[in-house]
Amino acid sequence: MIELEFIGAAKTVTGSKHLLRTSKAKILLDCGLFQGHRKEADKKNRNFLIDGTQLDAIVLSHAHIDHSGALPCAVKNGYRGPIYATPATLDLCSPMLMDTAWIMKGDTDHINKLIKRGNKNLDRVKPLYEQEDVTRTLGLFVGIPYHRKQEIAPGISLTFFDAGHVLGSAISVLDIEDEGRTVRLAFTGDLGRKHIPILRDPEIPEGVHCLISESTYGDRLHDPIKLTTTALAKVINTTVQRGGKIVIPSFALERAQEVIYAIKELHEQKMIPAIPVYVDSPLTVKLTDIFKLHPECYDGETFRLLQNSSSPFEFPHLKYISSVEDSKKIAAAREPSIIISASGMCEGGRILHHLITTIENKNNTVIIVGFQAENTLGRRIVEKKPNVKIYGGTYNLAAEVVVLNGFSGHADQEGLIDFAESIRKVGKLSKVILVHGDPKAQEVLRTKLGERDFRSVEIPNPGDLVTI
Repeated sequence: MIELEFIGAAKTVTGSKHLLRTSKAKILLDCGLFQGHRKEADKKNRNFLIDGTQLDAIVLSHAHIDHSGALPCAVKNGYRGPIYATPATLDLCSPMLMDTAWIMKGDTDHINKLIKRGNKNLDRVKPLYEQEDVTRTLGLFVGIPYHRKQEIAPGISLTFFDAGHVLGSAISVLDIEDEGRTVRLAFTGDLGRKHIPILRDPEIPEGVHCLISESTYGDRLHDPIKLTTTALAKVINTTVQRGGKIVIPSFALERAQEVIYAIKELHEQKMIPAIPVYVDSPLTVKLTDIFKLHPECYDGETFRLLQNSSSPFEFPHLKYISSVEDSKKIAAAREPSIIISASGMCEGGRILHHLITTIENKNNTVIIVGFQAENTLGRRIVEKKPNVKIYGGTYNLAAEVVVLNGFSGHADQEGLIDFAESIRKVGKLSKVILVHGDPKAQEVLRTKLGERDFRSVEIPNPGDLVTI
């Protein structure tokens, strides 16, 4: 018996968790947090459906919180086995999980303070986990470099291939032997794009029988990165001309570095004015330092920049902000500037305070550079709701909202189809399972794959079991 249970990221883009069962072992692929409507996400995250004591191993595709953020929950639920990840993912998870615990505590304190002051629209909360839980989790990590095959449980071996999505991201390939059957299973995690700055293109593992593929952008295509950079320059220039600020909610891992890289190019080409650029995210500062430690993940162009002592993440007028005092100063300042801050879906972190001080002014602009899940504040901003709630307060959305999906680190429809076809060309692919996507995107992608003679394409519901 080789069976998969889809616990998270089934017909949604958050909470990635896929449980592999054989007659000999149980392996969890990813262990991510659900993100979205606060009450609903909190309920799902607290209702951790996996008995940690029954797992033999956890395999982590990359460090994004919707893939890694529930690891401390597994540990709190009894898990004591190894967590396998690439060395870069291992390094990134330390600050990211610690930051998540810190944000949970900060949000809890802030919300409970508002309740104490008489706000009746909020419910009292407590952190999902604390930094002590993160410390125990980090002690379980085992780093495996790309292409090194390693047995991780009876009858199951793991090999990581570069997914090209974020630093250290991996396509997890599992060679499974069970009851006389041999199956090669590949899980994309989040699949990157070809020909984008900083990272290498996704690799194509051979001999795959079953592919678990993300499908975030299964119903659409991205603009070329050069067109997106030009569009970014236009938005910046227009906003500066009317005396406004540009606020960019960004995932601290990868997206922030890509946006910084693009703004640096625009500065060097004198396509935008020399206004202050602030990266107001202590986590982004830490992660950018980690980027410098892993040149093995870079594409040729970025590697050559580093060899020439030219950091892709530094330029005049760019300042990394760590202290709360400095964050308050740039929030209060009125002159035009660019503020890049986490979190990417506007569900926590310093970006919330910057949105509070900017979104009611029509001269300002909010630039969305990443996918926004349903029921998140980021999605409501993308949908240009006239009023949005932040920390229990209601704010008028008067600022201009611009969506630049060309910065996405996810493969688009064409990239997902090309990857599946490439896998089929060098293997015996018989089944494709679509996860990590909204239902509409998944249905469109399934139809497109069917038109290319992929005969078995499944879209599991939460809790569904699929036999391989």
